[in-house]
Amino acid sequence: MIPLVDIKAQYATIQPELEAAVLAVLRSGQYVMGSEVAAFETEFSNHVGGGEVIGVNTGTSALHLAFLAAGIGPGDEVITSPMTFVATVSAIDYAGATPVFVDIDPKTWTLDPARIEAAITPRTKAIAPVHLHGRMADMDGIMAVARAHGLLVIEDAAQAHGAEHGGRRAGAFGDIACFSFYPGKNLGAVGEAGAAVTSNGEYARKMRALRDWGMEEKYVHLLKGYNYRMENLQGAALRVKLKRLEAWTDARRAAACRYHARLDALGLDRPTNEGTGERHAFHIYATFVPDSASAPEAVRDGILTSLREAGVGAGMHYPIPVHLQPCFRALGYREGAFPIAERFGRTQFSLPLFPEITEEQIDAVCDALAVATGRQGLKR
Repeated sequence: MIPLVDIKAQYATIQPELEAAVLAVLRSGQYVMGSEVAAFETEFSNHVGGGEVIGVNTGTSALHLAFLAAGIGPGDEVITSPMTFVATVSAIDYAGATPVFVDIDPKTWTLDPARIEAAITPRTKAIAPVHLHGRMADMDGIMAVARAHGLLVIEDAAQAHGAEHGGRRAGAFGDIACFSFYPGKNLGAVGEAGAAVTSNGEYARKMRALRDWGMEEKYVHLLKGYNYRMENLQGAALRVKLKRLEAWTDARRAAACRYHARLDALGLDRPTNEGTGERHAFHIYATFVPDSASAPEAVRDGILTSLREAGVGAGMHYPIPVHLQPCFRALGYREGAFPIAERFGRTQFSLPLFPEITEEQIDAVCDALAVATGRQGLKR
């Protein structure tokens, strides 16, 4: 079986150092926040390229605190992408604001700057671009729109550790950027963890207080806060992994290049080539069946079944755009509102990709894909 993500393979490469770091925390008795979290915050700031880092318990918590710290709440609107994991939109909802969707660019699959202006209203307070699958949104275009209209920008960089746009890292553009360290991410903890990054000292101060019950000093609760603290053990594990993130990103990119070469012979779309100054971190390797195919969802599902029968752990990210999710039906969007994101959901599927994947495994995936697509009548 070739898994979609192989956390065990990664663990095997760092086992002695990771176990020593975790054991040291266990022996210290310092389990919540602590010196390892503080050290990771400093080291991750250096990785991103500056700003204060606020370690928290999940990427969703980071987003929630970012919106709160920026003063976004009831009566405000936040423009974002319908093609994302539901947490992006849920965090806007947690803050009491209203999500407003804008369709995605058909080449990058991220928020299309050319469509944003039409969605701006007097209630618009912020734009929340999502860096999808390890590819950054067009931050130059998004920041230009934001500056022209006096809007805040909150980056959802949960899938973009190490990605770059114009020589700058994901997390270095917006007023606040948020990362997830869920175990399957490019930089993953050994449980749940996340972080927010900002160069605004007031936002950082608020988020540090809000993550710890609104305290700036013990038993003095200045704000109505939350229990969003990062565990010291997660800080220690992330420090071990952060040192290897660049090498892991290079390995992901090399694997993606091999996929590109193999998939060009099949009747499937693949990630478009990077633009000048762009660095795709390939959290996910996405490919698509042609939307022109009869019943593309059925074709895609048939390919996935065939791949799984061949021992390939393929998946989907994400088949139902957020505006069509039942839990957000009250927002009033209907099918057809965002055709590019909806086409993405109907046709996309994901192939195994992780730093330790071998050339032989990639070739086996592509051989199985050739058989699967041939059965569906899609092979060139």
